[in-house]
Amino acid sequence: MTTSQERSREVLHLVEPRENVTDPGAESTLPVVFNLSDNNSPADVMDVLSLRPFASGEQPWSRSTRLENVRPDAPLRPADARVVRVAHEKGKESVLAEGEGWTLLTNRWKSGVAYLAVSAVSEELAQEVFDTSVKDATEPPKVDESSVEMGFWHMGTHGPVRNERAITADSWDAIRGNYTAQVAKALDEVMALTREDVSGRLLLLHGPPGTGKTTALRALARAWKDWCQSDCVLDPEALFGTPSYLMEVAVGDGDDDDENRRWRLLVLEDCDELIRGEAKQSTGQGLSRLLNLTDGMLGQGRDVLVAITTNEDLAMLHPAVVRPGRCLAQIEVGRLTRAESVAWLDGTDADPAEISADGATLAELAALRKGERRPENRDAPATATGFYL
Repeated sequence: MTTSQERSREVLHLVEPRENVTDPGAESTLPVVFNLSDNNSPADVMDVLSLRPFASGEQPWSRSTRLENVRPDAPLRPADARVVRVAHEKGKESVLAEGEGWTLLTNRWKSGVAYLAVSAVSEELAQEVFDTSVKDATEPPKVDESSVEMGFWHMGTHGPVRNERAITADSWDAIRGNYTAQVAKALDEVMALTREDVSGRLLLLHGPPGTGKTTALRALARAWKDWCQSDCVLDPEALFGTPSYLMEVAVGDGDDDDENRRWRLLVLEDCDELIRGEAKQSTGQGLSRLLNLTDGMLGQGRDVLVAITTNEDLAMLHPAVVRPGRCLAQIEVGRLTRAESVAWLDGTDADPAEISADGATLAELAALRKGERRPENRDAPATATGFYL
């Protein structure tokens, strides 16, 4: 047996049975046994240690919360707390503190987010320590109209993981001129939708690379932020290939009541393999699960919308994806006409002669504005420019 294997079999006995401790559900505390392996970090150990008094029944009352916009100077613990463990890792600080009859774990991230959990021998003491720890700990969030909270899902080592971060998103009015007139009109209708207007669960944006599909989706997340949570799925193949992952992303915890429940927009970028004509043969159950999410029992169980971007021509897509009634909207995001392109460059140093008769993509116009010349072979298909538009 290797040293690593020996470590993985080690058992940490964190408490022995104790008598004469007040417990609302039992006459004595319980023995607690936790397993720790060499994969556990010091912060993991602190999480375990913080649970010991609650799991044993020694401190059977608990309070916990997640805070945002935490002040950098907030102590997040009572002034008389005894700090017994501190760990730092990847922008996170974990502190384990205790006092007479209580234990407090605090995890604080550089992003201004914190998690607190307190256990105590009585309900009143748990509430008192909790209230003292969170008092004046946060500051009002800074209002940034160009910032939108976006969730990012991926399948981690131990299951689905969602990380949330603020992304920059222009307003639709500010970027409307980036799209040809017909596309802009179609997107006008989508941007103006409310929860009461939703009919169809699939939003399909298709067209050549560099035409602004991703930019439009960021603006959509901003336009809908009051009633719809936006999540980007980084691994769509894994999502639709793993039922447990799909359930976690689509259904969530289900704790929101009907009045406060928000819609959820799942953004799937460049998932051509999932929706093209031969998808049923190449991706197995992936296409079927996508259709079930947008127009089946799974979709009816939760208010979920799916936005897909693809470079495929509409004729190449699976007919079940684009059938009438399934799509909230299907919009071909194409090149701006030459006249629209010239107008877009008005006021810049770009030479309008660089724009060919068939117009230009948004990516090409952005490059011309920066002083880059178009390739000599202007009839060649547009290529990626190194960033999503």
